[in-house]
Amino acid sequence: MWEKLKQQIWQWRGVLITVPNVTALVIALRFTGFLQLLELAALDQFFILRPQEPVDTRIVIVEIDEADISKQMQWPMSDAVLASLLEKIKRQQPKAIGLDLYRELPVNPGYSDLLKVYESTPNLIGVQKVARSIDSSPVAASPTLKKLQQIGANDLIPDGDGKIRRGLLYLNSKDGNLESFGLKLALLYLKPEGITPLAAKTNPNYLQLGRSVFPNFEANDGSYIRADAKGYQLLLNYRGKIQRFTKVSLTAVLENTIPPDLMRGKVVLIGPTAESLRDLFYTPYTSNVFANPERMAGVAIHANLISQILSAAIDGRPLIQSLPEPLEWLWILVWSITGGVLCWQQRRNSSLIGVSVFLAGGGLVGGSFLAFLIGWWIPVVPPLLALTGSAIAIAQYIARSAADMQKTFGRYLTDEVVANLLETPSGLKLGGERRKVTILLSDVRGFSSMSEQLPPEQVVKILNLYLEAMTDVINYYKGTINEFMGDGILVMFGAPISRPDDSQRAIACAIGMQLAMQKVNEQNEIMGLPILEMGIGINTGEVVAGNVGSQKRAQYTVIGSHVNLAARIESYTVGGQILISEYTHKDAQIDLRIDGQMQVEPKGIKYPITLYDIGGIGGDYHLFLPKDEENMVKLSQEVPIEYIVLQGKHADGSVFRGELISLSEHGAQLRAAHSLKLLSNLKFKLLTAQELAKDDEDIYAKVVEKLSVDKDVFLIRFTAIPPKAIALLNALRDAGSP
Repeated sequence: MWEKLKQQIWQWRGVLITVPNVTALVIALRFTGFLQLLELAALDQFFILRPQEPVDTRIVIVEIDEADISKQMQWPMSDAVLASLLEKIKRQQPKAIGLDLYRELPVNPGYSDLLKVYESTPNLIGVQKVARSIDSSPVAASPTLKKLQQIGANDLIPDGDGKIRRGLLYLNSKDGNLESFGLKLALLYLKPEGITPLAAKTNPNYLQLGRSVFPNFEANDGSYIRADAKGYQLLLNYRGKIQRFTKVSLTAVLENTIPPDLMRGKVVLIGPTAESLRDLFYTPYTSNVFANPERMAGVAIHANLISQILSAAIDGRPLIQSLPEPLEWLWILVWSITGGVLCWQQRRNSSLIGVSVFLAGGGLVGGSFLAFLIGWWIPVVPPLLALTGSAIAIAQYIARSAADMQKTFGRYLTDEVVANLLETPSGLKLGGERRKVTILLSDVRGFSSMSEQLPPEQVVKILNLYLEAMTDVINYYKGTINEFMGDGILVMFGAPISRPDDSQRAIACAIGMQLAMQKVNEQNEIMGLPILEMGIGINTGEVVAGNVGSQKRAQYTVIGSHVNLAARIESYTVGGQILISEYTHKDAQIDLRIDGQMQVEPKGIKYPITLYDIGGIGGDYHLFLPKDEENMVKLSQEVPIEYIVLQGKHADGSVFRGELISLSEHGAQLRAAHSLKLLSNLKFKLLTAQELAKDDEDIYAKVVEKLSVDKDVFLIRFTAIPPKAIALLNALRDAGSP
């Protein structure tokens, strides 16, 4: 259990380190206040994108626009006109009248008439500006209305960007705790409904009206950092622009052109909307990127606050709530984890990392918006930074790990191999594990003798061309090149990454390599280089796979008897041939074209094994080698030769005489002086030409078949022929009888 846990910790170590660091960095950045304006801008977009709410018919706004001012021919309008306006509104019997105009001084004529209206209208509420700001000073209330305690504070609280997102319920003043203009009007409306202010049961410091408790705004609520939280504030849950309320013009009321019961039982607000009166403010709706920015009249902001109070108390419309700070930190942590995990899981497919993070970010924004629709303000910008920050950090970690791996292991072929090695705690340690692996060994026939006859530069050119072509094929079939052994290649299928079709891909890879030799030889012919032939041996079995070497120099490799057997099988091949063991044949379980089979007794193997000569593979691979037709030509005169039987790479010392009876392009029929074992390697000289009777003109061949039972006649396959010998053999074949 502990070992498994250690492996998981090692595998996810990058995420475990990155996530808490990114989370802490984002939270620290948030504490500085640098993210506040971005988060508030995101909140503004939520207001704009939210489905439009219905018109609140409980509120009527009497707006004073530029046309009304022109009609009056003066501003401020006279007390007589204001008194007439209030009288006409009173006749419609509204529940509350809010006068959002400063009238601390008389504006004759008509002052006495206005005072009478004040004294006879108990549901009339005037305004007073209490707080001092950079661009404004306190403004006193009407003395009469103040004496009647019919005054409310109409102060608005701008954020750092000048927008109004918070409203006041109570404000501390020199006269005590003053109710806000909006709250005082809302309470007048609610009183006939039997709703009066109460201390909330859950928190006696909170105001409760009807069905809703109004929590007091704190300095760090939502996305605010050290905001001014003086007084009793709440987050404004705007219903919308002024169009979300019934509105009429000052002139229409004065001229009696409005319906007679338009204001009955409602809250009536009187206030300016004219640009020249400078009672306009920036709000969340100013941030609309698809329209020109517009400001909202103060009277419309007060209407929104009144609507919010009435809707919460009567209808249960949600107030805007925010999470406690610890939960917001947890929210940031969750999205930091999401970014790290997504990037780590998609590390083998980098094209999906960006898509995954983008979709996750969309889910974050969409989820926060849905939460906003039901009254929860959940941060968007910090978790979005945590999501992308963790993803970027993990991506950099993966890139750095890949670079470190390359320094440790040298030139590995695929990023997939590198990533797999780094996923386990033992990935970089010496040692290994048992696993079933298919081993492919390839070798160029006669390359050693060819190398002796060519300049080193040409040998390197031939080798690089050959290895490049073979590497492309091996990578295509997801093989792992364990080692380049001169002209030989050792390829692993199943280590370090095991797949169920390892043996199938190994066979398909071998066929692909043989087919690729045609293009290699075409290039060789163009450059005037020798034609190459390659033999491939494949075996499947359990081996030990792991890191072998020292702490300073190690190599990921496979060791075991099945690796040795693969090498033996390859040694039995001739050019263009693929031999697989019976173990690979059984493990592949796929349609194969078998051109022949043989039983052999390799050195170190207790029992004979069957080898299969593979000419093609079916299934999804559908790869087949062209069948070579051996056109054997009987020689008009037998060609004497002198041959030696090779044991491995060495001669056994005995020299024998024999004769070539027939010739083909790739082989010959040999009458030997004694019986030869199948798959024996021969080195011989042609005795018919003195110029070929030299050590550097030896011909190499392999015994592939016994043609006569009672006579020692064998079919041999050439494995290496020097250029002069090729010309002579071609001449002998052309001179022979078909």
